[in-house]
Amino acid sequence: MTKSRTAPTTSNSKRKWKEGKSEKKVKQSKGGKKRKDTDVPKSHSMLKDDHDDVEGFDNETTRSEVVESQHPENNESGLTEDSDTEDNVEFSHSDEEDIKINDQLTSENSMHLSSFDLHLQHNLSKEEIENQGNLKFNWEIPAIGMSNSKWIGTGENILEGLNINSYDGLKEKLSEHWMDVYKSSGSKDISSDKQKLFLSLCNSYRDILHCSKRPFYLKGLEDTSIMDAYIMHSLNHVFRTRDCVKKNDAKLTKVGETADIDRFRDQGFTRPKVLILLPLASIVYRVVKRLIQLTPSAYKANVEHMDRFATKFGSEEHDGQKENDLEADYAKPQNLSKPSDFEALFSGNNEDDFMMGIKFTRKTIKLFSDFHTSDIIVASALCLTNKIEEAGSNKDKDVDFLSSIEVLIIDHADVIAMQNWSHMHTVIEHLNRLPSKQSGTNVMRIRPWYLDNYARFYRQTIILGCYSNPDINASFNHQCFNYEGKVKLVSEYKGVLHKVLPQIRQIYERFDVDSIVDADDARFEYFVKKVFPRIKDSDQGGIMLFTNSYFEFIRIRNFLKSQNASFCLLGEYTTQSDISRARLWFYEGTRKIMLYTERSHFYHRYKIRGVQNLIIYSLPERKEFYPEIVNMLDGSDNMACTVLFSFLDKLRLERIVGTAPAKRMVAAKKGVFVFCD
Repeated sequence: MTKSRTAPTTSNSKRKWKEGKSEKKVKQSKGGKKRKDTDVPKSHSMLKDDHDDVEGFDNETTRSEVVESQHPENNESGLTEDSDTEDNVEFSHSDEEDIKINDQLTSENSMHLSSFDLHLQHNLSKEEIENQGNLKFNWEIPAIGMSNSKWIGTGENILEGLNINSYDGLKEKLSEHWMDVYKSSGSKDISSDKQKLFLSLCNSYRDILHCSKRPFYLKGLEDTSIMDAYIMHSLNHVFRTRDCVKKNDAKLTKVGETADIDRFRDQGFTRPKVLILLPLASIVYRVVKRLIQLTPSAYKANVEHMDRFATKFGSEEHDGQKENDLEADYAKPQNLSKPSDFEALFSGNNEDDFMMGIKFTRKTIKLFSDFHTSDIIVASALCLTNKIEEAGSNKDKDVDFLSSIEVLIIDHADVIAMQNWSHMHTVIEHLNRLPSKQSGTNVMRIRPWYLDNYARFYRQTIILGCYSNPDINASFNHQCFNYEGKVKLVSEYKGVLHKVLPQIRQIYERFDVDSIVDADDARFEYFVKKVFPRIKDSDQGGIMLFTNSYFEFIRIRNFLKSQNASFCLLGEYTTQSDISRARLWFYEGTRKIMLYTERSHFYHRYKIRGVQNLIIYSLPERKEFYPEIVNMLDGSDNMACTVLFSFLDKLRLERIVGTAPAKRMVAAKKGVFVFCD
């Protein structure tokens, strides 16, 4: 396919996010070869399913009549796509404050463009593509409202001189409604500089890695300012996409066959533009409910299938809850046998296999819309992975609705990592691929960079969580290719050693490793040669071996079997009856060693009695687990705690012992360190 593009371009060095910069002019593209199309077909946009031009459609038909006529068996989303009666043929100028239609087409080069336009109309050069693998984080700036944290980024420092009080790029109706929602709830977060800064980062369309986000399940209050910012950014992207298509539909109708069709390329292969990946149905309930609340009233006169949504994603505790009662989302039943954060995260709907389309018409929000004609898709990585596998084995199935995603948001990445990050890797790999089937979108309206298979360079990825790990970092570094560049939050940690209750010597032993490829073998070899001999011939029981991963769990289990050791298992796949039996055996001393995994602790948070000697084979990812595990020694007669680590464990190590001590521990000549609070 010819690599020709006529869309306007602008240099990254000109993309400063300062007050007044929302009215930027697009720089004329240099040497862009124009696509020559002899016949201009009739305008046919991706909003065709809205039945804008259907004659004789009864606009007085009630919404309830349309909904009742649907049959869940008709498509994979469970709904038949109905006519959008509110989406009439005319383009509503009042809906879009940023664009006007003149009697004559004005030059695109003279239009004042938002960050949305600047990002999507950029003419990507071969040099920019080739430089994607050489991006360096070359600037940093302190993070507002977050002590010991800083933002670092590639390319130009977009935060330098930023006026965060200017909601640059956000539609006026959205920003006004957002402020009204905050005022009506009595919240002051709308004035938070931290929130404004993050929204500005979202509007810059750069890839973002924010892994110091305070989640709702810790201390009972989520950092909602971050969630609100990405929801507003998603709504803004959807509505600006819609406005752009509607505007061009109206222009093409006005000028007819005399139009230069290259100037009206405004679509992707399919309609979905935003993909939000979440770990649990209960979190979907919270996010989508907030998305509906933050949608201006003009766009949500009707919200279809709220009852079905509450049934599928909510739980009994949500029954009778007011639609806009955000505080009620955080009210969780008290169960003193489990930590409060466990109750907050898992007391709701724990389903992890789900997917839902959300479609916006002029006055209606359609939940459970068909995936191919939705604007936003909310899903779990597990569900999407299953659909990708189905499409690979069944030619009648496809995942073409992933082909035109322009904004990817991964929230609660830390929880997803506890589930299985490999599913996330699979999903990201399948984004922005050329579709397997003809979508019905007019190819003359598809943006050139979609046709050139460059869509992945225009996709913005936002990853949010309360910590990062090598898997999350690998996806951000090697699966995100946004030409705009990247920004990520880097934090220093104080550690959690002060939360260890018993006065116990915690001995950290460093083992040598040459490369990440050899890390697992080096850890296992150190355990076999240095640690296991200490416990093999000992008469002492109550030895707990804690591992971070299931792979380590299986490896140690097989080794203990080969040594005829007395041990029991408590892993994430252990049945409930076997778990009860193992806990009793361990407490009574019938079994000398218990093998325990982090994922098992994450999903069950057991309190194991009878622990005398704790050996942490690999540090937990979640820092709050460390004191919980070590505190199981409390009350024991001969307490002992040994921790194995290498320099490759620095991310986990610094969250537990603190950033400064971790740096010393991985670089010091000696390999043994002792902590005793």
